[in-house]
Amino acid sequence: MNSYVVQFLRLLLLTIVFWIIAFCIFIFIRYFAIGSEEGVIVTTYHISDILYFGVVLGTLIGVIFTITEFLFDKFLSKNLSLALVLTEKFIIYLLSIILSLNYVYPLVEEALNLNISNEDGWWKESRHFWLLVGYFLVCSIIFSFIKIANEKFGSGVFFNFLIGKYRNPKEEKRIFMFLDLQASTTIAEQIGHYRYSELIQDCFYDLNRIVSKYNADIYQYVGDEAVLSWKYKTGIKKNNCVELFFHFKSRIERKQKRYLKKYGLVPKFKAGIHGGELIVTEVGSIKKEIAYHGDVINTCARIQGECNKYDETLLCSNALMQDLNLTNKFKTKYIGDLELKGKEETLKISAIKLN
Repeated sequence: MNSYVVQFLRLLLLTIVFWIIAFCIFIFIRYFAIGSEEGVIVTTYHISDILYFGVVLGTLIGVIFTITEFLFDKFLSKNLSLALVLTEKFIIYLLSIILSLNYVYPLVEEALNLNISNEDGWWKESRHFWLLVGYFLVCSIIFSFIKIANEKFGSGVFFNFLIGKYRNPKEEKRIFMFLDLQASTTIAEQIGHYRYSELIQDCFYDLNRIVSKYNADIYQYVGDEAVLSWKYKTGIKKNNCVELFFHFKSRIERKQKRYLKKYGLVPKFKAGIHGGELIVTEVGSIKKEIAYHGDVINTCARIQGECNKYDETLLCSNALMQDLNLTNKFKTKYIGDLELKGKEETLKISAIKLN
């Protein structure tokens, strides 16, 4: 399935669930108050009504919210200022909630036998509407905060911060990939530092479009290098840690006309992959982040550093390759033993290519 479709469906599910819960809570709180304000004493608690209206309104808003967020994130935000994006989103959400309530209010009036104003333009003078708009904006801010935090820290990392999972160091088994632009110094000299920065920005933008498909976390960006990470089982599942590299490579190649027109070149990347046990912990009180400590990091960087020496684009430790299920789609070539700094033992590495 197309990665955009998968990302959209995942966002759609999470968004609809969020807004259904949010509106069910709102309707529950307002259930008795509306009846009292309209001159009707509500003595029976109808959980089915609350769930029904919460599901209807939550689904309507969730679908609109998802489409808007997805289109802006994938196709518009890169070229628009944050202020303009927020303004345009607010207008869309305001119109959508007016249209949605025009559909839902008559259902509420009939089900609860209330005389709720719902004629044309009712929302201008309705306290209920503006109260709901205020609630909607608060929920939108909460949703956006969670979404931005997830994008900033990586999927699931923000939740781990909240629960303090890595407050104390923990040992985990993970896979890392060091992804680096080839001939970066030469390219910077050819096109200048400003356009070089734009090139890196475009490349990593293309990378970001596919990381969720392969369940990868972006640990950090260091200049023209990106460091990606997977939980060990996630990384070897369906060869995610290998498939991501070749998908990224093919994505760049498919857009080569755009890169040639803008920069006069097609960027090429090299990568090293390795996995194993390491320590995960929170570091810092200002600009707090999750840090990984252990030989896996240093070894993976060393493996990537060997790519130029052997004229290969993807090198992988044999220890990790043994756990991968590489099909006939790939071909491997044994490279040799990599000497590890400060250690007597060596690490066997191999190159991976597409057949």
